[in-house]
Amino acid sequence: MSSGHSQFALLRQRRFLPFFIVQSLGAFNDNVYRQAIIGLLFYLGVSQEEQSLYTTLAPAIFILPYFLFSALAGQIAEKLEKSRLIVITTTMEIAIMSLAAVGFLTQSMPVLLVALFCTGLQSTLFGPVKYSVLPSVLKPEELTGGNGLVEMGTSMSILVGMISGGIIFTLAGSYGPVVAATAVIALAVAGNITARMIPKVDAGAPDLKINWNPLPESLAVLRLAKKQKAVRNAILGVSWFWFVGTLLTSQLPTYAVVNLGGEPTLYIFALALFSVGTGVGSLLCEKLSGRTVEIGLVPLGAFGMTAFMLDLYLARAGEATAAGLSVPAFIAAAGSARIIVDLVGIGLFTGFFVVPLFALIQSRTPKSEMSRVFAALNIQNSGFIVGAALIALATQKYLHWTIPQLFLALAIANAVVAIYIFTIVPEFLMRFLSWVMVRTLYRLRPHGIEANVPDEGAALIVCNHVSYMDALILSATIPRPVRFVMYYKIFNIPVMRWIFRTAKAIPIAGAREDPALMQAAFDEVDRALAEGELVCIFPEGALTRDGEMAAFKSGVEKILERRPVPVVPMALRGMWDSMWSRRDTRLGRMRVPRRFRAHIEVAAGPPVDGASTDAAQLEALVRTLRAGQA
Repeated sequence: MSSGHSQFALLRQRRFLPFFIVQSLGAFNDNVYRQAIIGLLFYLGVSQEEQSLYTTLAPAIFILPYFLFSALAGQIAEKLEKSRLIVITTTMEIAIMSLAAVGFLTQSMPVLLVALFCTGLQSTLFGPVKYSVLPSVLKPEELTGGNGLVEMGTSMSILVGMISGGIIFTLAGSYGPVVAATAVIALAVAGNITARMIPKVDAGAPDLKINWNPLPESLAVLRLAKKQKAVRNAILGVSWFWFVGTLLTSQLPTYAVVNLGGEPTLYIFALALFSVGTGVGSLLCEKLSGRTVEIGLVPLGAFGMTAFMLDLYLARAGEATAAGLSVPAFIAAAGSARIIVDLVGIGLFTGFFVVPLFALIQSRTPKSEMSRVFAALNIQNSGFIVGAALIALATQKYLHWTIPQLFLALAIANAVVAIYIFTIVPEFLMRFLSWVMVRTLYRLRPHGIEANVPDEGAALIVCNHVSYMDALILSATIPRPVRFVMYYKIFNIPVMRWIFRTAKAIPIAGAREDPALMQAAFDEVDRALAEGELVCIFPEGALTRDGEMAAFKSGVEKILERRPVPVVPMALRGMWDSMWSRRDTRLGRMRVPRRFRAHIEVAAGPPVDGASTDAAQLEALVRTLRAGQA
């Protein structure tokens, strides 16, 4: 893992850049088109009742295809080569936007709404392939950064698209219909041309037999998405993100006028703050995660969202005392800085919340099922979006809640949902606690992890054993989940026990201490390797007492005799001088470090054949790594 790596390097590579541009152009064009429809309504001078009717109908028309055709789209995305499918969907976009252009030029709302339905259909077909492409073209350690870029590009494209579509008729005047028609076609053509530059991406399940009946297939993909508890709840988390985002952004136009005292255009500024925050949070995920799929960021994001939504309610619980404020006037007004920070903060922590969830779904789902799982995600997202709209309507019409009261209820609901998810899948909270501990106590510098730890399949990791924190340090640097074999007394340390158990660590004892536990540990290691998992053992059998490595015991050979998988040698450097080693026993085994946040290194060497190695050879490899000679 190169310390100089930047996720922005992906924007210079053909395997990622064309896809990123296509996705961003698609989101931009969708929002230009939808806002231009609203602009046309004002241009035509239709009544307030007609405006309300169309603005209510438009989102429903756009989202309906997600309910009807997502399951079919998932199957098609699974069966076809993915770059070809992206070219097909962007070609559809040209045809749909040509129909939309006719609607603008003839100023026909029925034609524009038909085209809007077709746009929703095209987005439905593109949706499953959008996120299933990334695991095929990115390495596991690039998933978080790649998803962060996609989320940043999407959020900024939506924002700029809304602004651009909204001002077409304001700036172009009588030429507005022509400009709108030209813009949507030009953007669709640009997306199609770029799509043809995407490299070939193999189909996930080319032999899949497509079920054309949408209802049973929708139920089937929803069941498929529930196979793994962590994936199921990651999907729930992403849908909750859409619920929160829909509820927040749908209230901003009225909130900007009534509660912030601004002109109608202040809504765009408020939306920009939220969108920029989301984009920045999405980009920061790679830095904070150390280029692993760090689901420990999910609780951080959830708690941060709740805190800033709560403060947004406290910052302006009632109506504004001023009215008609421009953006500069609002910024200069007393108390506005707090509201600005809150809106950016909500977006920032939303990015922390959603990006690792996408990366988790991609890393834990088989490639032959990926597109259908994302189709299920789209179905569920649609339900949550519709639910958010209905709840907003019901609370304001029947309960007479103000928008700040709605934000307060959303903050409380977000905390409840987060606690629920983290209770039923404690891995999320476990990773959060371990992430906080590791990054508070240490400064990590990994070497050779990307090149030498296999992206998939079974492997045994062997490492020197220096401190009580070794397992957490290694899990923070290895992109894949790891099953650690650890001495049962370390496994049973208070507080740490819950973390180790949730991470499915395997406790072991010596043959004289507990032969039954030792045998159970070997059996569990073999099962994990048989299922293609990574397993890490510390062959010295105990923590070092003097900072030097002890001889490797024969347990590693017993594991490889039963299942000769590849073995990855790894070494910890600098841990002896850090917290939780056995140095300076005068202060107890868990001593206060002389240097807070000690610099430590984790090095990995090339895998070796498990069928032709032994404990002595592996010990020599780890000693070489430990000395920094490899």
